[in-house]
Amino acid sequence: MEVERRKQILDAACTVIAKNGLQDLRLLQVAAVAGVSSGTIHYYFDTKKELINAAFEYNFKHSLERRKWLRDETREPLELLGEIVESYLPTRGVSLRAWRVWANLWAEGIRDPALRKINEELYDQWRELVRHTIAAAQRAGTAREGDPELLANMLIGMVDGLAMQVLLHAKAMSLDTMRETCRAFIDELIAR
Repeated sequence: MEVERRKQILDAACTVIAKNGLQDLRLLQVAAVAGVSSGTIHYYFDTKKELINAAFEYNFKHSLERRKWLRDETREPLELLGEIVESYLPTRGVSLRAWRVWANLWAEGIRDPALRKINEELYDQWRELVRHTIAAAQRAGTAREGDPELLANMLIGMVDGLAMQVLLHAKAMSLDTMRETCRAFIDELIAR
């Protein structure tokens, strides 16, 4: 029960962060979304900062857990790479919420070493998934030769940057444009 309650609070914190940002985050809002009292939140988290850090970690881990199916070794790796990118587009629902939480993490992480550490530890798992998939495509002969880590960093940097533009509703970067740009990168610079 305690594990589920903690998860319920962290999920509510992510919802509030995605909707209002960190600057306007109030524990009463988190409690209302979670359907618990603010005292219940304090039972699990001593400070607001502890809750925020745990919420960011939860957001990253939850994103990776939702994509466990991407570790399917039986599918063609280059096709899987396209599906990985597609799964990370800031489309709607939980994916859009996750991106809004990440944006807040990155902005706050500039000033907070604890958040930078969370980002470093968990982001490495995302980078490894992309690197591993590119390397598998190279072994299968469907991707060009080259450093898979470098190619993964290029693709991830593109996804992150374009997603931020989508979140900001940039006129030049719609979700469809982001999708087409990422697909072109894979087709023209990674695929054989």
